[in-house]
Amino acid sequence: MSKWTMNYESGEFEEIDRDGFSWTRGEYTYNWDDSEYRREEKERRQQEEEHRRQVQWFGSNSDDSVIW
Repeated sequence: MSKWTMNYESGEFEEIDRDGFSWTRGEYTYNWDDSEYRREEKERRQQEEEHRRQVQWFGSNSDDSVIW
Protein backbone atom coordinates (compact mmCIF):
# COMPACT_ATOMS: atom_id res chain seq x y z
CA MET A 1 0.00 0.00 0.00
CA SER A 2 1.43 3.35 -0.97
CA LYS A 3 1.40 6.61 0.99
CA TRP A 4 1.30 10.25 0.04
CA THR A 5 4.78 11.44 1.03
CA MET A 6 7.54 13.85 0.04
CA ASN A 7 9.92 12.87 -2.73
CA TYR A 8 13.00 14.96 -2.04
CA GLU A 9 14.35 14.31 -5.54
CA SER A 10 11.38 16.02 -7.20
CA GLY A 11 10.47 18.33 -4.32
CA GLU A 12 6.85 17.20 -4.57
CA PHE A 13 4.48 14.98 -2.65
CA GLU A 14 3.93 11.68 -4.43
CA GLU A 15 2.27 8.33 -3.88
CA ILE A 16 5.22 6.13 -2.84
CA ASP A 17 5.34 2.46 -1.78
CA ARG A 18 7.32 1.14 1.16
CA ASP A 19 10.11 0.04 -1.17
CA GLY A 20 10.46 3.51 -2.73
CA PHE A 21 8.45 3.03 -5.91
CA SER A 22 6.68 6.27 -6.85
CA TRP A 23 3.32 5.50 -8.43
CA THR A 24 3.08 9.17 -9.37
CA ARG A 25 6.24 9.04 -11.51
CA GLY A 26 6.27 5.32 -12.34
CA GLU A 27 9.85 4.83 -11.13
CA TYR A 28 11.85 4.20 -7.99
CA THR A 29 13.05 7.10 -5.90
CA TYR A 30 15.92 6.89 -3.46
CA ASN A 31 15.54 10.16 -1.58
CA TRP A 32 12.09 10.29 -0.02
CA ASP A 33 10.49 10.72 3.41
CA ASP A 34 9.93 7.19 4.67
CA SER A 35 9.33 8.25 8.29
CA GLU A 36 5.69 7.11 8.23
CA TYR A 37 6.73 3.62 7.11
CA ARG A 38 9.50 3.52 9.75
CA ARG A 39 7.02 4.62 12.44
CA GLU A 40 4.58 1.87 11.45
CA GLU A 41 7.38 -0.73 11.46
CA LYS A 42 8.50 0.39 14.92
CA GLU A 43 4.92 0.13 16.24
CA ARG A 44 4.53 -3.32 14.68
CA ARG A 45 7.76 -4.54 16.32
CA GLN A 46 6.66 -3.13 19.68
CA GLN A 47 3.29 -4.90 19.41
CA GLU A 48 4.99 -8.17 18.49
CA GLU A 49 7.38 -7.82 21.43
CA GLU A 50 4.50 -7.10 23.82
CA HIS A 51 2.61 -10.12 22.47
CA ARG A 52 5.71 -12.28 22.87
CA ARG A 53 6.08 -11.15 26.49
CA GLN A 54 2.42 -11.91 27.22
CA VAL A 55 2.65 -15.35 25.68
CA GLN A 56 5.86 -16.01 27.59
CA TRP A 57 4.34 -14.84 30.88
CA PHE A 58 0.97 -16.53 30.55
CA GLY A 59 2.47 -19.59 28.92
CA SER A 60 4.70 -20.09 31.96
CA ASN A 61 1.63 -20.08 34.23
CA SER A 62 0.13 -23.19 32.73
CA ASP A 63 -2.21 -23.84 35.67
CA ASP A 64 -4.13 -20.67 34.69
CA SER A 65 -4.06 -19.39 38.25
CA VAL A 66 -3.48 -15.75 38.92
CA ILE A 67 -1.49 -14.80 41.96
CA TRP A 68 -2.00 -11.25 43.18
